[in-house]
Amino acid sequence: MDNGFFVQAIIYLTSAIVCVPIAKKLGLSSILGYLFAGIFIGPFVLGFIGAEGQDIMHFAEFGVVMMLFLIGLELDPYKFWKMRKFILGMGSMQLIGSAFTIFILCQLFLDWSWQTTVVIALALSLSSTAIVLQTLKEKGLSQTSMGRSSFAVLLFQDIAVIPILAIIPLMVSGSHVETDNLHTSLIADFDAWIQTLIVIFTIVAVYFSGRLIIIPVLRMVAKTRLQELFTASALLLVVAVSYLMQLVGLSPALGAFLAGVVLANSEFRHELEGDIAPFKGLLLGLFFIGVGASINFKLIIDNPTFILVFGAILTAVKFLVLFGIGKVYKKSSDQNFLFSFGLSQAGEFGFVILSFSMQLNILPNILANQMMAIIALSMLSTPFLLLINEKWIDPYFGVKEKEVRKHDEIDEQNEVIIAGFGHFGSTIGRLLRANGVNATILDHDSDRVDLLRKMGFKVYYGDATRLELLKAAGAEEAKIFIAAIDNPEVNLSVVESLRKHFPHLNILTRARNRVDAYELIDHGVTKIYRETLYTAVHLGVDALTQLGHRKYSATRQGQRFIKYDEAAIRKLAAKRHDKMAYLATVKDEIEMQEQLLKNDLHINFSASDHAWDSEHLKKQISE
Repeated sequence: MDNGFFVQAIIYLTSAIVCVPIAKKLGLSSILGYLFAGIFIGPFVLGFIGAEGQDIMHFAEFGVVMMLFLIGLELDPYKFWKMRKFILGMGSMQLIGSAFTIFILCQLFLDWSWQTTVVIALALSLSSTAIVLQTLKEKGLSQTSMGRSSFAVLLFQDIAVIPILAIIPLMVSGSHVETDNLHTSLIADFDAWIQTLIVIFTIVAVYFSGRLIIIPVLRMVAKTRLQELFTASALLLVVAVSYLMQLVGLSPALGAFLAGVVLANSEFRHELEGDIAPFKGLLLGLFFIGVGASINFKLIIDNPTFILVFGAILTAVKFLVLFGIGKVYKKSSDQNFLFSFGLSQAGEFGFVILSFSMQLNILPNILANQMMAIIALSMLSTPFLLLINEKWIDPYFGVKEKEVRKHDEIDEQNEVIIAGFGHFGSTIGRLLRANGVNATILDHDSDRVDLLRKMGFKVYYGDATRLELLKAAGAEEAKIFIAAIDNPEVNLSVVESLRKHFPHLNILTRARNRVDAYELIDHGVTKIYRETLYTAVHLGVDALTQLGHRKYSATRQGQRFIKYDEAAIRKLAAKRHDKMAYLATVKDEIEMQEQLLKNDLHINFSASDHAWDSEHLKKQISE
């Protein structure tokens, strides 16, 4: 079979296009789709890819580097500095607790040398940055208590890889080790204190070069107005900083994260995110396919008991350590289960540590390959564990928590139910309450629920996608349901459930933009409130007023613009799948709206039309 570039590209892309949509259709994570795609095309199932799968892994690992760069872009340096104790506290407790427990268990039950046990314990104590952060993003959990804690632990682990790789060669005893083929940094031959100074200098240099060199260069590139050149500059930035970090013995991913933090407050933050995100997504997909293809099923079949039992014990140990840390930091049960299940796998840096140790002859080849199979299987199990938690464990503990905590029981029936009480939902709730309207408020973030209760709001913890919770909240008797959840996919899921089980309810729902609105229109929702529409019109009205237009006229035109736009979006929703028809309709609607607004302005123009406009009246009186 021809193994050329185009054939391999077709195999990888076809497997992803087939498997990922199936996984999403079944309600699974896209990560599982990529992993299964790798398994199917790998050497142990269909055999479409063989040894070259290892080559693609080296290329695809750059997706993890890009992901950390984007995370750095979203993290304000001041907030990062404020989190330092949190990162050191939770991160060190997880790493030391997991590694120590694994070490003790291996020493008690397995006949390994202490050097072998230390290396395996350190490798398996690290979690998968790629899987965890991608899962957080897909499920909209990045800003929750669990998301922040997971990020803190993962960041500490990425930093810890550096000293771990430095310590491992010190455990080599006896025979001479060939190091010609090992990847070493340019400063590996210097004394330890000189290496430390060079590393510190490099980090400081990256920080100041970001402020003094990179940002001015990006400004010069931006002035060319060539999008492809700016994209090339963004890629060059990530590659160059990552390579520099690797030259001095640091993790390329850590270097990319540092570069992102430096540029977090620059005016190019959003532009860089937009340019890097597509490459990150594609490379991460390839990375997960490579992980799936690397699972050695022959090795598992030859010794299934050891690998499966060891993998199960590893997951259990890390889960218990993480759950204990969550209890120390007083996390609620639902957040703690998510946190513990999410980080209970081994990670991609484990492959690096095991390969490095195998080259140093600390680990036998067979044992190292068995450990790599365990890491890959644990990464594969994570989406399933999170699914089990979501379907069975979280609802059980949610109900149990409500039975224990009296104020968590839904003990009121109101005509209005609000699902989602973040910035958007809480504004609605405050307006209704100020006008004497009581609402039953639901929110799925337990930490936010506790905070809102302290602020005087009566909020109930619960997942609004669950039918039993909607019934308990009084959806059968309520008149209005306000869907104000931050995550558009979850919001749509709630609307689907309401339309199916409570067709009498008058649904008022939040939509982030036109795309979200189209989906809601398809489900028969008529009252859709787009965030971008009303804020933009309000700003436009103020701009007209400051340019000399009368307040009433500008406000009236703004209201009519909304009316015409809401009518147009329903026409566009029906044609959005036909690109040519959609574009033609958009053009026609824009021209028609502008003409209608001009006609309205002339038809209704009269002095009495502006009677409540105080500024206009003052001007007339003064004249």
